[in-house]
Amino acid sequence: MNQKRRAIIEYICFLAPMCVIFTVISLVPFFEGIRLSFRDWNGVSATSNFVGLENYINIFQDEGFRNACLFSLKFVICSVILVNVIGLALALAVNSKLKTKNILRTAFFLPQLIGGLVVGYIWNFIFSNVFPKLAEKLQWSFLDVGWFTSPTYAFLTILIVFVWQYSGYLMIIYVAALQNVPSELIESAKIDGAGNFQRLRLVILPLIRSSITICIFLAISTAFKMYDLNVSLTGGSPFNSTVSATLYIYREAFKSNRFSYAAAEGVLFALALGIVTLIQMAATRKKEE
Repeated sequence: MNQKRRAIIEYICFLAPMCVIFTVISLVPFFEGIRLSFRDWNGVSATSNFVGLENYINIFQDEGFRNACLFSLKFVICSVILVNVIGLALALAVNSKLKTKNILRTAFFLPQLIGGLVVGYIWNFIFSNVFPKLAEKLQWSFLDVGWFTSPTYAFLTILIVFVWQYSGYLMIIYVAALQNVPSELIESAKIDGAGNFQRLRLVILPLIRSSITICIFLAISTAFKMYDLNVSLTGGSPFNSTVSATLYIYREAFKSNRFSYAAAEGVLFALALGIVTLIQMAATRKKEE
């Protein structure tokens, strides 16, 4: 009995600090945001007025927020597909018998260690200054297309940098999954005459479905919450065509001083993210079964 009590106390001592930190940093602000979303507060005044569902009603009439959500949705769809495909391709490459595979793993993972704002400003300089000069010297006109003057190209800059930064992170997860695939199954498939693509489709992918689920979930949540690259790369330009939902919420709160309205937008955005995540996990779980 003493051992059980001691074990319980050890578990509590181990979990309690993290639970307290999670509650203070995540749960309390979230529920405070829900409370604030039913009021009218500018972030400065000492009092706030209860307005009920007025903020939520106004959100559905807000064309700017609607466009920002559509931009985020388009970005999520494109980035989740690309970052998972490229991450898996990199994992397959570095999981082979290459002599430089450890160096390549490190090189591909390094961008993940750099802060998003730093990455964004570096790539902003590359797109604005380096690529035009390279295009001029090498006569490669496709590098000098006015990356930040066109909504399409501005969207591509964010997408390219996001995929560049996060593909290496998913690569590590896929590498761990690939290393757990029994080599006997691969060899048996080779003996049966299966080519590289057939081995990937019929043997490898079914065995790493759980890792694919995790990677898709991480990619969706990260892409939906993307803010730092948006600010440092385009700042929403040109003509607010690259304003994501997170950037729009930030502007409403800290630029327009509409904290209650921004809180309501944040609540709806969190609910939408939760619904999308649940649908994705339910769909992938059915495939695993």
